[in-house]
Amino acid sequence: MSSAYIDFHCHLDLYPDFAAAILEAERAGVYTLAVTTTPKAWARNYELTRRTKSVRAALGLHPQLVHERADEIALWDELLPQTRYVGEVGIDSGPRYYRSVELQKQVFEHILQACNRAGAKILTVHSVRSAKLVLDLIEANLPRDRGRVVMHWFTGSKSEARRAVELGCYFSVNSQMLLGDRGRDLLVTLPKERILTETDGPFTKIGNRPASPVDVRNTVESIAALRGMSNQQAALQIRQNLKSLLGSDE
Repeated sequence: MSSAYIDFHCHLDLYPDFAAAILEAERAGVYTLAVTTTPKAWARNYELTRRTKSVRAALGLHPQLVHERADEIALWDELLPQTRYVGEVGIDSGPRYYRSVELQKQVFEHILQACNRAGAKILTVHSVRSAKLVLDLIEANLPRDRGRVVMHWFTGSKSEARRAVELGCYFSVNSQMLLGDRGRDLLVTLPKERILTETDGPFTKIGNRPASPVDVRNTVESIAALRGMSNQQAALQIRQNLKSLLGSDE
């Protein structure tokens, strides 16, 4: 893994030109995890990323879609052996999705148990208004020696963040998280060895346009300023963190 920057959570298939978005990340050498929202999106993501050096595809079933896509879990099971990466998965207890939380819980628990059986999977996990429930399920179903979890756009409390650290979790941080005091305060409490960067593009913006993987440089600079590091030191630390997460020289 020699990429200068890391975007560990980006919806590349939601950009107007999916193939061009992959090519941009590849040419820039940004190690990018292309998350999917449904198992049916996997085939195209895998096809376009399987020969890239810097872009990887993750197999997902987004919690916000579980109420209408839960039946795709069988397809998710079928596809899991094809990838090391799982996401976007998790639970969303926000007002729009609260009614499906029990079904989301069942699906997420199923996913965690499948990853436990498979071993060595790396998950990027959504936990909007549900950090405690998500962490409870991770603790019960995915021992840290059977898989690794990255908390995507974490908005839980500092105590919940400490618990996630104790469970072995990493945290992927985007620039929008660092616009408010709460996000900045959380960042400075996280162990530097557990921090990764993400864009969550195209859902975050740079000016009037969707953020893309190359924009993760801005987040690295913000992290450096908040942690009292140089930009180079912050970038190097995040690369080392990814290498530790992957457990290889990928």
